Amino acid sequence: MIPVHDDNPTRITPWVTWALIGACVLVFLWQWSSGEAWFGAIVAGLGATPEVIFGRDGASDEPVWVAPWATVFTSMFLHGSLAHLFGNMLFLWVFGNNIEDAMGHGRFIVFYLTCGAIAVFAQALPDPSSAVPMVGASGAISGVLGAYLLLYPKARVLLALPPPLMFFTIGWVRAVWVLAAWFIGQVAMGWFSGMSGGGVALGAHIGGFVAGMLLIPLFKARHVPLWRSH
Repeated sequence: MIPVHDDNPTRITPWVTWALIGACVLVFLWQWSSGEAWFGAIVAGLGATPEVIFGRDGASDEPVWVAPWATVFTSMFLHGSLAHLFGNMLFLWVFGNNIEDAMGHGRFIVFYLTCGAIAVFAQALPDPSSAVPMVGASGAISGVLGAYLLLYPKARVLLALPPPLMFFTIGWVRAVWVLAAWFIGQVAMGWFSGMSGGGVALGAHIGGFVAGMLLIPLFKARHVPLWRSH
């Protein structure tokens, strides 16, 4: 089951959330239009590869297009497939606008990038010699989910079956149960299959989610309470 909508209105126009979605879509179109060979080169050149970030001897000979530290951020705008992009953007669309509303445009982009960076290191630190590049916005979006859990646990989320059956909606469920189940699922998959099970950076998901929970008290506006009644 996946979220497709919530019943949590916003007071501001979520320009940053829309801009992040637009940037990820445009970057993926660039990746896709570059052809199969260049698609891999883009991932290698702009993805976050642990052995490159930590400057280990014998790091991959694949060319890195920006400074190693910058790949922590460029990797957040790359995706490995259309399904990867769609899933991440759907979660950002449903939950990102309310977090942006709770902290304002400027703080939200800093929060988003900070959670994404922490997520990259949460995935990379257990295996700093890994030569596998990480790509995707899921670490940063996991931070958004962690923040949403603490701010709006009583909001209701409309769930649906995954593609191609998304038009079959399941019903409305409290955000606390949706997000808690998502997080427990990530931990369970990481426990049983390793933090990169099936090519999914589960360590980044877990690290980003925890970062979002820890950082939201610092980034939210003063008038916005935690565990808001709905």
